[in-house]
Amino acid sequence: MITTDYCRVMARYTCWQNRSLVSAADSLDHSARWAERGAFFGSIARTFNHLLWDDALWLARFAGDERPEDHIEPLLDAPRDWETFKAVRHARDREIETWAVNLNEGDLTGEVGWYPAGGVERIAKDRALCIVHFFNHQTHHRGQIHAMLTAAGAVPDVTDLPMLERAG
Repeated sequence: MITTDYCRVMARYTCWQNRSLVSAADSLDHSARWAERGAFFGSIARTFNHLLWDDALWLARFAGDERPEDHIEPLLDAPRDWETFKAVRHARDREIETWAVNLNEGDLTGEVGWYPAGGVERIAKDRALCIVHFFNHQTHHRGQIHAMLTAAGAVPDVTDLPMLERAG
């Protein structure tokens, strides 16, 4: 279904797009980043924070932690400080790139299992499908952030995957 090369390209794309969106959001003030904009998570900042949480959740699952919700809280309102957010986002992006670089073909097979928050029934899904979901979910919410930033007057980079090679 997928290859390690796919994961590495998508990890690079993730990091490139996150840099673009964070850079565009730098042009807004705190209140503009937290303003309610009618998106699923409400604001630019809350959507960014959702991605921070969800990326940590999936990376934990991929590493074999079947109960990541026990120690990774779904925080939408933290971090509130923009500089702290940027540092955590940068570190998480490095974590995603390192994870992808270290994958081998065997890491793409089998299942990912986890227990949802408060759940007693284990969920198990195809590992490759979960990895595709990981990247697709990021793209979905980054699209929401891109739209909110554009509506707020910020100018993110293009999002076209073929432009990744030019992004360095």
